[in-house]
Amino acid sequence: MSVALSVVVPVKDEAANVGPLVREIAAALAGEAPHEILFIDDGSSDGTAGALAALKAEIPALRVLRHPRNLGQSRGIRSGVMAARGGIIITLDGDGQNDPADIPKLLRVLEAEAEVGLVSGVRTKRKDTASRRLASKLGNGLRNWILQDGAADTGCGLKAFRRDLFQAMPYFDHIHRYLIALTLREGWQVRFVPVNHRPRTAGQSKYTNFGRLLVSGADLLGVRWLMRRHRGRAGVEEL
Repeated sequence: MSVALSVVVPVKDEAANVGPLVREIAAALAGEAPHEILFIDDGSSDGTAGALAALKAEIPALRVLRHPRNLGQSRGIRSGVMAARGGIIITLDGDGQNDPADIPKLLRVLEAEAEVGLVSGVRTKRKDTASRRLASKLGNGLRNWILQDGAADTGCGLKAFRRDLFQAMPYFDHIHRYLIALTLREGWQVRFVPVNHRPRTAGQSKYTNFGRLLVSGADLLGVRWLMRRHRGRAGVEEL
C-alpha cells in the first residue's frame, strides 16, 4: 500500500509508555492519508522492544526497528526517516509528553504552503520542572542569538517535515535540536504551531540540564558554520 505519512518515534526504556502512545497516534491519524508508524527502539534494556512487537497485531500500521545499542535520539530519528516510505515525516518524543492529537494541526500547515519545509510545535504550557524550563529558556535564547532561526522552543519533539528535506541535511549526532536552523539553511520556510504538553506518567527522562550544556557549545558553532557555508536551495535544469 502506498504511504503518504510516516510517524517516527525514537524510544529508549519506555516500556510503560509505548502502548498508550502507539494507540493515541493511530487514533490521531485515523482520518488522515495512508500512513505508517515507526518506533525505533534505541538499545532499550527494559521490555520496550517486546511491548512494541506485541502491538503489531493490534496496530497494522506499526513498524518496529531496533538499534542493538543506544545511539541517541538523533540517530533514532535518522534510522526512522531512512526506513520511512512516506514523503511527509512526523516526529514526536516517546515519553508521552507530546500529544498526538496535535499532529493534524501541523499537517494542515505543512500542506497549505509549498515553500514550508518544516512545521514545529511550540509547547504553550510546559509540564516540566522549573529548572528544566529555565534551562530551556536560556538555551533557546543563546541558540537564537547565534543562529537567528526565530525558534522559541527548539526542544519540542513534535515536528512535521518533508522527507527529502531531512535527507538533504548534513547529518551529525544531536541534529534533532537544529532542524529549524538547518531547514532555513536549505532555503525552506518554517512555521510554528502552539501544541499541548503533558506530564510524564512513567519512566525517567534520558537528559539532564548539564548533559545538554556539555554538547551545545560545539554544536552551536558547528551549525553556525554550516549555515554560513551554504547558498540555499536552488533548482537544477537538465539541458
